[in-house]
Amino acid sequence: MSTDDAHRPPQRHAGPAHSAPYPVSRLAPSFSLTDLASEIEQADQMVSNRVNAQLEVIAEQVKALQAQARAILEQAHADQRLHHARCAFRRIPGKVYHLYEQADGELVFSMLSPDDWRGQPPHRFVGSYRLGVDMRWAPADTRSDDGNHGRDLITRLLAAGSDDHSGGKAP
Repeated sequence: MSTDDAHRPPQRHAGPAHSAPYPVSRLAPSFSLTDLASEIEQADQMVSNRVNAQLEVIAEQVKALQAQARAILEQAHADQRLHHARCAFRRIPGKVYHLYEQADGELVFSMLSPDDWRGQPPHRFVGSYRLGVDMRWAPADTRSDDGNHGRDLITRLLAAGSDDHSGGKAP
């Protein structure tokens, strides 16, 4: 190929107007421009529907993540509030502490429950809380297993999944 050929524009079809510049079989079905336009319109509609469905799934996931973020922030705020409560002793993870509110609105932790005060605590009783190893506070009536609950759940699910594959027989 010479350098002149590289700068030359591509050649146009020089044949008669009714002939094609590429081989065409006479056995191929004929098509019209309206058929082609209809196919393109259908394809565009299908692509649009698929994209919309995928975007709706993402929007639902974003809403779920926002709700999860709100819950995490609320839990963090509650934990901070409890960590800022006055306390005259060293807090030990795993122990239950009882929260009271003084007349001036200040929160105070105590090791004594309302029962220890014979039902007459000196301040308004707010609730009993267990301090977790991860420094999260949980109501004392719920047991968080010090952060192992998630791992225990995963272990049980995996064990259940392996039992299903063993023919339904437990080990």
